[in-house]
Amino acid sequence: MFLLLKELLSKLKCYLIKEDKMARTPEITYKIMSAVKSKNTKPEIKLRKELFSRGLRFRINYKLLKGKPDVVFTKKKIAVFCDGDFWHGHNWVIRGLPSFDVELEKYNKYWSLKILKNVERDKKVTFQLESEGWTVLRFWESDIKEDVKRCADEIEKKVKEN
Repeated sequence: MFLLLKELLSKLKCYLIKEDKMARTPEITYKIMSAVKSKNTKPEIKLRKELFSRGLRFRINYKLLKGKPDVVFTKKKIAVFCDGDFWHGHNWVIRGLPSFDVELEKYNKYWSLKILKNVERDKKVTFQLESEGWTVLRFWESDIKEDVKRCADEIEKKVKEN
């Protein structure tokens, strides 16, 4: 798994070095990317409100754990991630495409590698946390938007089990 990540990073660096022109200026790209939230997104807030309304108490964006989970029940050792569909490789399902690979073909090399790197990092973080005795729950942004109660039910069940 680590070799795959190294290979992806190597390909990404080679691609960026070979790329002579950018479709937009770095300033415009910076402005666009800085507007993308990494925490307190609408799906996260929606899920946290539902959990809080059920009397569950938790920490948010817990920096002491690998991957900074969005919601953490420290005493129960449960880490919850709210993964964005685009950034974490789930967009193909929403678009009704046959596979993740078909989705990646639609992006340029930079974005394909970026998303692949995110997916690999998610797997690595999940593996590491689970090996440390944590229960890791991951929810897609689209699943939270579609049925936040079902997602909260799953979390609440795990909290009560542990």
